[in-house]
Amino acid sequence: MNVRRRLISAVAATAVTALGLGTLTGCSGGTAAANTDRFDVVASFYPMAFLAERIGGDHVHVTSLTTPGQEPHDLEISPRQIAMLQDSDAVLYLKNLQPSVDDAVAQSPVRTKIDAASLTTLEEHGNEVGGHAAAHDTHQGEGAGGKDPHIWLDPVRYAQVAQGVGKAFAKADPRHAADYRKNTAALVARLNGLDRQFRDGLAHTKTKVFITTHAAFGYLAERYGLTEEAINGLDPESEPSAARVKDLERTAKADGVSTVFYETLVSDKTAKTLADDSGLRTDVLDPLEGITAKSRGKDYFTVQQANLKALQQALGAK
Repeated sequence: MNVRRRLISAVAATAVTALGLGTLTGCSGGTAAANTDRFDVVASFYPMAFLAERIGGDHVHVTSLTTPGQEPHDLEISPRQIAMLQDSDAVLYLKNLQPSVDDAVAQSPVRTKIDAASLTTLEEHGNEVGGHAAAHDTHQGEGAGGKDPHIWLDPVRYAQVAQGVGKAFAKADPRHAADYRKNTAALVARLNGLDRQFRDGLAHTKTKVFITTHAAFGYLAERYGLTEEAINGLDPESEPSAARVKDLERTAKADGVSTVFYETLVSDKTAKTLADDSGLRTDVLDPLEGITAKSRGKDYFTVQQANLKALQQALGAK
């Protein structure tokens, strides 16, 4: 974790202490989007909010702590948001992705706390994930950042999380348990279908290696037999070393890489510089940390389908 994020965590913790839990509990209406006549869920960022909405349906009121277009890794939770959390029935978050959210949840009396990271398996990923490019990459350990939180980009792991969320909703709000189970089953079926689309669509390609700015696609790469080579590590704002850039240039040449992928919420400067130096093109591969006007789709499924098409084109799908 970098110094900036440690400071963000400290600010959030200080806000909780300064305001006091008793004061926060009394907030509602205009100061918090909780205390509705539905099951009030606070979600940490888009992939969690999407699950809550699809599983909860008409029975839930979902509020996201991360606004569209905001880089979720750097969220600094506000006193108003802490108050909203206090008044909610449940919080759905991904531990170790947003330190300020972790701090607020830990100190909150909210009854149902659902950590998506506990509902599937997490792995340690660095800049290079997958085995196809290892022979050309001499700095695989650079940028290693511990457990990779980007589980939602793997439809199989995301489906596992969905099943856990459905069970948690049914337990916390038993009056609507049957609907939660039905909605969860429908969502998991769609995610299984998306998994088949990726599996079939990426089964036969000219290359298995793709380059991204941010190491967000490790689980997706592992799931479908690909290799992700990331310019940066798990932190999208870290700067690559000159040696890392040289490694990527060699990898691109050796493995027939045609494209450097960048994302919508982070600057594309590094990707374009590498692409220009290596004679490659650039394209978007969306880590789905938020939906904005720049997103190639309106929701998780349409953006993931756009990601699949981008990968097929870049990898030379047959």
